[in-house]
Amino acid sequence: MSQIAVPAAFIRGGTSKALVLQRRDLPQDEATWPALFAAMLGSPDPNLRQLDGMGGGISSLSKICVIGPPTRPDADIDYTFAQVGVIDDSVDFSGNCGNMSSAMGPYAYDEGLVEGPRDGEAVVRIHNTNSGKVIAARFPVRDGLAEVEGDLSIPGVEGTGAAVALEFLDPTDTAGHGALPTGSRADRLTLSDGREVEVTMIDGAVPSVFVEAGQVAGDSRTHPAKIDADRALMDRLEEIRCQASVAMQLTPDLAAARARIATPKVAMVGAPSDYEDLAGLVHPADGQDLQIRMISAGQAHRAVPVTGALALACAAAIDGSVVQRQIAPGSDPQTLRIGTPSGIVTVGARLDLDTGDITAAKILRTQRRLMDGKVYVPRGKLSLT
Repeated sequence: MSQIAVPAAFIRGGTSKALVLQRRDLPQDEATWPALFAAMLGSPDPNLRQLDGMGGGISSLSKICVIGPPTRPDADIDYTFAQVGVIDDSVDFSGNCGNMSSAMGPYAYDEGLVEGPRDGEAVVRIHNTNSGKVIAARFPVRDGLAEVEGDLSIPGVEGTGAAVALEFLDPTDTAGHGALPTGSRADRLTLSDGREVEVTMIDGAVPSVFVEAGQVAGDSRTHPAKIDADRALMDRLEEIRCQASVAMQLTPDLAAARARIATPKVAMVGAPSDYEDLAGLVHPADGQDLQIRMISAGQAHRAVPVTGALALACAAAIDGSVVQRQIAPGSDPQTLRIGTPSGIVTVGARLDLDTGDITAAKILRTQRRLMDGKVYVPRGKLSLT
């Protein structure tokens, strides 16, 4: 046969979609995974459509999740995330996808990989191998299956669904260089055009760098398509991202930083103001605590990556950060209302007042399995034995 077949589920988690695979169905040699994953999704594709694979042409639809037995005693499953490039065939394992994290607990429960009640609430502790962190997922179950129908609406997804409560435990320091890898709450960077910008570099749920939109001639209310089309702005944000990667000790140099597409995330933030979301709904300033426009794998995100939103919540809890300065007075750091291109997302971070440590970050998502079957890959695209 000219193609190989791998069992797979196609699942929406939050505002992302991914192929979900089981570790037992993949080659033991993980060095073969990048070529396999890129071929599954139809990358590389300079036409930005991934028509010859399961990808959807944008970063939030070009993802792979791998589920396996737990490798640490305080977890129920291991979960590895891969961000696959669209234009190129890069496959980045350096960060987690918080949106797809919402689907991992329900998937494991439905597949019988974990134990839980037949009816009521299930709790699955997920070890994300990318970050080395544990995520507690709580979700309703009925008749032995994860419930998908409910009344929770999330920006960017039409309709409602059953809530999955995600609590990212001990969310900071995923890369081993501390919550603030540079040791500062705010740092100054000089860009190649001579522009000086102030940023906050934080590792909370995912390494991220935040800059006030006006400092890069951007606008935190802007439509993602306009951000993508503004090459000068995108170049500035990419330069900030790459400089931050080196400063945060994620990569040794700028060349390595450019090759690592998933982390750190880079985002523009701004104070609350009226704006129109992708559906044409106007959100008044008094319904927000701050605004964000985040870049994910080289494209302006249509909502906000969950891990990016959690990193924002962590940064908002730190006095003197660039993020905290944009927050509306009187805001509660445990229930921050973030203005995103798709609407308002609520996130929070829990701070230990005695130690100053961020002990957890949380968010609500919905998820739904869309299809089961096999994904096919031409043998000629692989180096599998």
